[in-house]
Amino acid sequence: MDNFQIETAQNVSINQNVAHLTTRIGSYLIDGLFIVSYLIGTSLILNALDVDPFENFTLGTLLGLPVFFYSLTFEILWDGQTPGKRINKIRVVKIDGSKPTFGSYLMRWVLRIIDISIASGSVAILTILLNGKGQRLGDLAASTTVVSEKKRVSITNTLAVDIPLDYKPTYPQVTTLSDSDIQTIKNLYLKAKREGNHKVILKINIKLTELLDANPEEQPIDFIATVIKDYNYYTQNM
Repeated sequence: MDNFQIETAQNVSINQNVAHLTTRIGSYLIDGLFIVSYLIGTSLILNALDVDPFENFTLGTLLGLPVFFYSLTFEILWDGQTPGKRINKIRVVKIDGSKPTFGSYLMRWVLRIIDISIASGSVAILTILLNGKGQRLGDLAASTTVVSEKKRVSITNTLAVDIPLDYKPTYPQVTTLSDSDIQTIKNLYLKAKREGNHKVILKINIKLTELLDANPEEQPIDFIATVIKDYNYYTQNM
């Protein structure tokens, strides 16, 4: 359940880095702490003013609204994040990687009653584990998921890539590019894949076809990967 691949309308394959269940639970608990802090703070202020919100229906309702609409309000205003999600660097996105609409956020929020409130989160956890795309019932209904924005540091963050011993390059003209060019291309390429930004993938593809005077039959995301591998092949065998 770490990631899954989607195909955009432009025929670009994008890997979504799904947020781990433990990270989502942690974000939920952090948001709970913010809510509890708010309730304690308002209680202290009301006690100091000698005001009982339970005796004033209007006041009690107004004070309860921030708690009731907490997740919906923050996800709309903070582009798919609550304070807990922001701290853990996860975000709600559409299943195709695009930004959710107001209706998507609303659907997720409404179904929290079934997912989390009624069953104490057990329905949400079970659905996420079985689904494979990080979706609880609210996500399934809204066509959304929750992805991680944390950067994974590995050898892929350097210029070098693993190349099979029997690898056969496709584009010998990649040698006209420099190490700096390839590193920039690779960084942009990996970032676009991680964030599901197919527009950047297409821009890189167009630029590379112009620079290399190539007419690739591969999909843009595969063409860029091949160029990076070809460059490594030639530079390692020079």
